Amino acid sequence: MMFSLMCAWYAFFNLLAILAYGFDKYAAIRGHWRVQESTLHLLSLLGGWIGALMAQRLFRHKRSKQRFMLVFWGSVFVNLLGLFLVLSQWSAFM
Repeated sequence: MMFSLMCAWYAFFNLLAILAYGFDKYAAIRGHWRVQESTLHLLSLLGGWIGALMAQRLFRHKRSKQRFMLVFWGSVFVNLLGLFLVLSQWSAFM
């Protein structure tokens, strides 16, 4: 049950991250309202970092911004650390 919930969580935030990056790239090209970088980082922190990484490559978006990428990789690290802690606690109960 817990594993299924975690998979659904990650799937949801990865899809949301891809959509957010795609929307942001579209808006950037057309000069419209943009998605805040803090929102993109929050999606990565919540588990959407794989989708974010895919979208960065697919849309060629945000990859050249060094500060953005530094914060992005920090959010990946924090997410993986949190996942490790959750899984280690979960396995202790089994």
